[in-house]
Amino acid sequence: MLILSKTAGVLSKPARRKTYEFLRIFNFHPGKPFLHKLVLGIETSCDDTAAAVVDETGNILGEAIHSQTEVHLKTGGIVPSVAQQLHRENIQRIVQEALSSSKVCPSELSAVATTVKPGLALSLGVGLSFSLHLVDQLKKPFIPIHHMEAHALTIRLLNKVDFPFLVLLISGGHCLLALVRGVSDFLLLGKSLDIAPGDMLDKVARRLSLIKHPECSTMSGGKAIEHLAKQGNKLHFDIKPPMQRAKNCDFSFSGLQHVVDRIITQKEKEEGIQKGEILASAAHIAAAVQHTTACHIAKRTHRAILFCKQRRLLPPSNAVLVVSGGVASNFYIRKALEIVTNATECTLLCPPPRLCTDNGIMIAWNGIERLCAGVGVLHNTEGIRYEPKCPLGVDISEEVGEAAIKVPRLKMDI
Repeated sequence: MLILSKTAGVLSKPARRKTYEFLRIFNFHPGKPFLHKLVLGIETSCDDTAAAVVDETGNILGEAIHSQTEVHLKTGGIVPSVAQQLHRENIQRIVQEALSSSKVCPSELSAVATTVKPGLALSLGVGLSFSLHLVDQLKKPFIPIHHMEAHALTIRLLNKVDFPFLVLLISGGHCLLALVRGVSDFLLLGKSLDIAPGDMLDKVARRLSLIKHPECSTMSGGKAIEHLAKQGNKLHFDIKPPMQRAKNCDFSFSGLQHVVDRIITQKEKEEGIQKGEILASAAHIAAAVQHTTACHIAKRTHRAILFCKQRRLLPPSNAVLVVSGGVASNFYIRKALEIVTNATECTLLCPPPRLCTDNGIMIAWNGIERLCAGVGVLHNTEGIRYEPKCPLGVDISEEVGEAAIKVPRLKMDI
């Protein structure tokens, strides 16, 4: 049952009028049939307004995205009310651009798919309100999408990946390991107990004031860390990976953030600079925190692979590990995971960086998957709500912990 927050609402009369005018641009005729399955995907779960049209064969017919990164860089983080306003200002234009570039008339769509969970409440509300009015005007089915499921299944747009497979989703808002057994069948093996890796890297970048660094001023925090780390020595600081004694697949990043914060404070005293100035040792700190993060993620993933193979949840050979989410675009972390998949004789698959971050394509594709499987396709949207917090699948993380699988040490020579 999806949970309502008041801000979901319906569009105001001016907004309804704009939607009607928007549809007139395409010479809209409700109910016109089309030979292929075509889904419009709409994504507003966080700070990107995105839309795309995808067909059943995986062709990306049109896409558009409006990034809020520059705005949020100035405020030092995402302000939900600001994100909401920017979504409101851009959603109609973005959907129109995606449809125009696809050369698909709204009446030719098979369905509209939209992220409804999880995410920022104010952001989700904008996408849902727009979509519900759109499907009402179009007389088309609506497909509510779980954001993390969409990330997990994106790889099937690009590669022939059969179920089951293991997925690691790592981003600014999420960190989890799950076994994917079907379009809507997930077993959760482990998740972050506190903050997500992307959030932690962003906070470290802000603490290092990397926005003032000439090479990093236009980069997000995670990208700045990855860029600067190339110039540093990952072993300059001895930072231990979190949760080394816990034989499960859960993650933790808040302790690592506090350790790095103490190191930065100490180095500021040693270098005689004020908080907010760039440390001479910033590159070494970036390299150390990135390496420690990669080792922590790699070890938990290694255990998940061993657990799934031990329980025959994955095939003994040619098992697939899919890594997606914004942090999956970090090539250092990818290389650490490649060491794990080589050691366990698995195949590592990652969507290209542009599909690792939030986008409309993954939402449209998840809509296609559900449409083809006949799962979660709604012809009546009455009572549909968004859900800011929502777990993924069935949680078997306790069972993973009880198995207490010992992970062999691997040399992380990256």
